[in-house]
Amino acid sequence: MPATPAWPPKSAPRLFVETALSQDAVVALDGPQAHYLARVMRVAPGDVVILCDDVTGEWAARVTEAGKRDVVVTCEALLRSREQVPDFTLCAALLKKDRFDLVLEKACELGVRHIQPVLTRRCVADKLNLERARAVLVEAAEQCARTALPSIAAPVKLDVLLKEWDAARHLFFADENGGDSTAAQFAAHRGPAAILTGPEGGFDEAERAAIRALPQAHAITLGPRILRGETAAIAGTALWMGTVGDWQD
Repeated sequence: MPATPAWPPKSAPRLFVETALSQDAVVALDGPQAHYLARVMRVAPGDVVILCDDVTGEWAARVTEAGKRDVVVTCEALLRSREQVPDFTLCAALLKKDRFDLVLEKACELGVRHIQPVLTRRCVADKLNLERARAVLVEAAEQCARTALPSIAAPVKLDVLLKEWDAARHLFFADENGGDSTAAQFAAHRGPAAILTGPEGGFDEAERAAIRALPQAHAITLGPRILRGETAAIAGTALWMGTVGDWQD
């Protein structure tokens, strides 16, 4: 007797939608999402797609109409409630577009809750297309099966970031000149946290002094080698998640 196929199929397309989802909710998809489903995935009535709304969680939905310009689906079952992600913010100095795209993608995969781009004196880039950045995060979340989208803010200058810092949040400063043991600092300062990583040319001495003067700042080392900005952001996030984040679960 053949095995019962998994439901929903693991190969089912997965999309984030802005519509609030609920049992039996009917969702009409158009634009790029409809094109992806109809032309790329070639869905037909009766097929299953996975929808997430960043509010309730992940739903299995059945295709009821599949046209060239729109696809209509009906929610049938809640598969997972929206995940609880650690209260962790990545404060990454703005990098060139392709490198910062990599930071956004991997930060999403690793479980970051919020991303705060930072402008420092040695930043090569000084602008960020927020709409495009959010699209990168959505695509990454769809690929890695997140049910909660990371939020992202507009870039802020370093001095403003430090001036407005939340007194209840620890700031782990990845200082290329050296710092304390990363794992020990993470373990000793649990709770709402953020990690600050630098640009291509690193922080200058005045910036480094200003960061270290913040009462909530803890200078850490990311090893004996000089890391690229994107590598430092990804490595620091992974270390925090593996030490005190939700990888422990």
